Amino acid sequence: MSETLLSSRNLAFELYEVLDAEALTRRERFADHSRGTFDAALDTARSVAEKYFAPHNRKGDEEEPQYVDGAAQLIPEVKPAVEAFLEAGFHNATRDFEQGGMQLPTLLSQACFAHFQAANVGSAAYPFLTMGAANLIESFGSDAQKRRFLQPMIEGRFFGTMALTEPHAGSSLSDIRTRAEPADNGSYRIRGNKIFISGGDHPLGENIVHMVLAKLPDAPPGVKGISLFIVPKFLVNEDGSLGARNDVTLAGLFHKMGYRGTTSTALNFGDQGHCVGYLVGQPHHGLAYMFQMMNEARIGVGMGAVMLGYAGYLYALDYARQRPQGRLPDGKDASAPQVAIIQHPDVRRMLLAQKAYVEGAFDLALYAARLVDDSQTLADADERRAAGELLDLLTPVVKSWPSSHCLKANELAIQVLGGHGYTREYPVEQYYRDNRLNPIHEGTHGIQSLDLLGRKVGQNGGAALKQLTRLIQATCAEAAGHPALEPLRAPLEQLLGHLSTVTMALLGDLLQGEVNRGLANSALYLDAFGHAVIGWRWLEQAVRAQRGLDAGQAADADFYRGKLQAARYFLTWEVPACHHALSLLEARDDTCLTMADAWF
Repeated sequence: MSETLLSSRNLAFELYEVLDAEALTRRERFADHSRGTFDAALDTARSVAEKYFAPHNRKGDEEEPQYVDGAAQLIPEVKPAVEAFLEAGFHNATRDFEQGGMQLPTLLSQACFAHFQAANVGSAAYPFLTMGAANLIESFGSDAQKRRFLQPMIEGRFFGTMALTEPHAGSSLSDIRTRAEPADNGSYRIRGNKIFISGGDHPLGENIVHMVLAKLPDAPPGVKGISLFIVPKFLVNEDGSLGARNDVTLAGLFHKMGYRGTTSTALNFGDQGHCVGYLVGQPHHGLAYMFQMMNEARIGVGMGAVMLGYAGYLYALDYARQRPQGRLPDGKDASAPQVAIIQHPDVRRMLLAQKAYVEGAFDLALYAARLVDDSQTLADADERRAAGELLDLLTPVVKSWPSSHCLKANELAIQVLGGHGYTREYPVEQYYRDNRLNPIHEGTHGIQSLDLLGRKVGQNGGAALKQLTRLIQATCAEAAGHPALEPLRAPLEQLLGHLSTVTMALLGDLLQGEVNRGLANSALYLDAFGHAVIGWRWLEQAVRAQRGLDAGQAADADFYRGKLQAARYFLTWEVPACHHALSLLEARDDTCLTMADAWF
C-alpha cells in the first residue's frame, strides 16, 4: 500500500489550503519557520513512525504488558521507538528554541504526532502523557519543581502520568478519597489508590512523575477541595540525582480489549506511610490546574480516534481496490472476470462514509490545534481570548464526536473486508478494538455532552456559541458564491437554524432550574451539535476544493472531486438525519428519564 498512516495530499490540503499554516510564520514566535521547515518536520514524523512505531503495533497488541515482580514489562521494541521519538525532538515540538524545542505551532505539532497515533497508538501514549504532565508543571509548578521534575522531562529522562480515577469514584472526582498530610519539610504524605492510570509503570525512563489529585485535611467538600501533587516514582535529590524509591506501588495491570501496548495500572500510594508528594500551586485548586492536562488529553484522544479510523479507512480502501469478487448486478455473464469490490455501490457507500467521518474529524482536530496557536500568539488580546473561548466550546466535540464516528469508520472497514475483517490476520479488527476505548478515555460521551450543554454553550453569555454561529454563517455565505455548492450549503443552514432554536429552549430549562429535564438527552444534543460542526468543516473544505477545481489544477482534479463528493455525502446524507434527534430534544422527550429501575 502506498500510504498506511494518513494521506499526505490530504494533510497538505488541510495545512496549506484550509487552515493556512503558512500564515503562522508571519507571527513573531514562528518567524524562523517556513513551509519548508514544516514539511521537513512532517517528513521526519512519517519516517520515524513508519520505521519504529508501525512495525510492532501488532506485536504490542498480542504481547501486552506483563506484571512481573511488582513491575510492568513491555516488549523490547517500545523503548527504541520512544527513544527515536525523543531523539527527533517531537516531545518538545512546541517548546522554545532555548529549551531545546522546535518552537513549532501546535497545529504542526499535532499534525506530526498524528503519524505516531496512526502507526501505534499504544506506544505513542507514553510520550503523549509525558508532554501533558510537563506542560502542567511548566504552567503551575514552582521554580524548584521545574528544576527537579520539568527539566528531566524535557530532556526525555523522566516520564509523566495523570492520576485521577479511584475505584469507588470513577469519573466523579468530587468523591476521591486520596489524602495528603502536610510533613515538616514542606512536602506531603500521600495515601490512596488510583486505577486506570495509563503509563503508570514502565521501564522506558529513569523516573515516572505522577500528577496526583488528592485532598488536604482541611479540604472543603466536592471538587473545590481537590489539590494537585507531584508524586515521583523515585525521589529526586536537590542536585537532580535519583534518591530512594518512593512509596508508590504497582498493584496490578488491567487487561484491555484494545490499546494493549499502553500499561493501564492500579497504583497504591502510601501503603507504608511514606509516599512523598509536592503541592502544585495553591491548595484546593488542583482540579482547575488539572483541567489543562485533561483538555490537552481530550483533544489528543480525539485526534487518536481520528487516526485509528483513518488507518482503518486507508487499509479498507486499498483492500477494496485489490480484492476481486463478484460482478455488478447487470453482469449476467458468469464467465466474465470478477470486478474489484470497490466497483460495488454498497462498498463505495461504506468507503465514502469512512472518508466523510475521518477526514471531517481530522479537519476539526487540526482546527482545534490552530485555535491553540491563535489563543497564544495572536497579537490582539481580544482575539486571543475569543480563540480560547471557541476552543473551550469545541473541546468536548473534538474529543467525543471522532471517538464515536471514527469508531463507526472502523466498523465499516471491517465490513468492507467481509469475513477477513474480523480475523486477526488483518489489522482492521485491532484498529476497532483500540478505538473502542476512546469513547471512554478522558470523559465518556455522556460526560462530554453534559459539559457541552450544561456549561459550555451558555458560558459567558453564550459568547463562544455566537462566535461559532457567525463562523458557520460566514462559510455558508462564502459557499453561496459557488452555485455547485448550493446543495451542500442549504442542509447545513437548516441544521444550524434548528439547532439554535433547540439550544435556546434547553438553556431556558437550565436557567429555570429544570436541570435534569434539560440535560436528560444531552448525548443526542452533542451528536447533533457535532454534526453541525463537522458539516461546517466539510463545507469549508468543499469551498477550498471548488476553488482548486475552478483554478484548473488538473493534477489534483480527482483529489478535489473526492473532497466534494465526501462533503456531499456528509451534508446530504448525515446532516439532515439530525433533525429527528433535535425534534426529540425539542419535545423534551422523557422516555429515558422516566424509565424506572424496577421496569428493567
